[in-house]
Amino acid sequence: MTKVMTAGRGHLRRSFPIRLFAPILLAGALAGCSSTGGLGPVIPGGNLSAPTTPVESGPLDAANTIGTGPVRIALILPLTQGSGPSVVGQSLRNAAELAVSESGGADITVLVKDDQSTPEGARAATQAALGEGADLILGPLYANNVREAGRLGRGANKSVIAFSTDTSVASRGIYLLSFLVESYVSRIVDFAASKGKKSVAALVPENDYGNVALAEFQEAAARRGMRVQAIERYTPGNAGTAIQRIAGVQSQIDALFIPEQADAMATISSQLQSAKVDTKRVQILGTGLWNDARVLRLPGLQGAWFSGPENSGFNAFAQRYRAKFNSDPTRIATLAYDAVSLAAALARTQGAQRFSEGVLLNSSGFNGADGVFRFRADGQNDRGLSVLQINNGTTTVVSPAPRSFGGGAG
Repeated sequence: MTKVMTAGRGHLRRSFPIRLFAPILLAGALAGCSSTGGLGPVIPGGNLSAPTTPVESGPLDAANTIGTGPVRIALILPLTQGSGPSVVGQSLRNAAELAVSESGGADITVLVKDDQSTPEGARAATQAALGEGADLILGPLYANNVREAGRLGRGANKSVIAFSTDTSVASRGIYLLSFLVESYVSRIVDFAASKGKKSVAALVPENDYGNVALAEFQEAAARRGMRVQAIERYTPGNAGTAIQRIAGVQSQIDALFIPEQADAMATISSQLQSAKVDTKRVQILGTGLWNDARVLRLPGLQGAWFSGPENSGFNAFAQRYRAKFNSDPTRIATLAYDAVSLAAALARTQGAQRFSEGVLLNSSGFNGADGVFRFRADGQNDRGLSVLQINNGTTTVVSPAPRSFGGGAG
């Protein structure tokens, strides 16, 4: 048992003992304890004891359901890819099963559907789930699949909580739970500015991730009054020339932003050293993609800063996951865990309004395995992210993640 503070706008309320995770709205009075000893959602003025209402629904495939509750939830996952099973899809399914188990299993029935990693599969899976009475759609993972599920969900007036990081698929009623590139970038730039960094450069791969990261970097730098001295693009795997150009302007910058994948950073780090970029004077900045043992061990990145969720929540989740499934979860497994935990808690406490826009868009947000988050009206999200410093193969928190949100959602 740990203690978690519920928070109003900018002030702390009393603390309550709960399990390592229970989804709560950080917004007000005490709700009744769940069967697992956790707190249900709290909504100011809400009817906390309202019973859940069964929906009219079709027959179930018992082999592909989790839980026995009256409220049916669709979980659309890439359980297969090509001709074989998907490790990511199975990890997400396991996480959902863990969430139902920890919630007691009596509030929701999760209808697990395989989208076969294709838009066509997502369409068929969503149609099947809606036909079986799904009141909320969780997933899919891939952007094109989210578009199909979202189109059908909107037509049926059902909300979608998806796992894609592509914000182009987000809209009112289609909410992204994932860690968004934009949030990572905004957080690290804001922190660098708060530490006095004024003149920055960016070394950015020419791919979709790089494009999104660069656009947010330029916007965040402008917002904080930072001068962008240089932007160097490169085709993935061919950063050498761009790094040489960065080395040529290093006397004019005090920070260098590199939104690159973990598996590419060994080469990037070596090339920075070969080009004699002084990383003790020029602060290296990255995103949550660097929260990877391969990156943390790189000599050239010791002292670098990157944004991401604090590791304690995921580590606690992973310990419970291993105990139940005797395997390690994928890093994004917490998305399914949090989505299903949230659905169960809302079904338990919010009655007919459980998945309404007013409930899902509560501006104070929810507390998940990776920290506080909230959905925005445009379908994107805000997450409480920390800033981590790489030190001798591990990380040190140099700016803790916020435990609550101030002000309204964007």
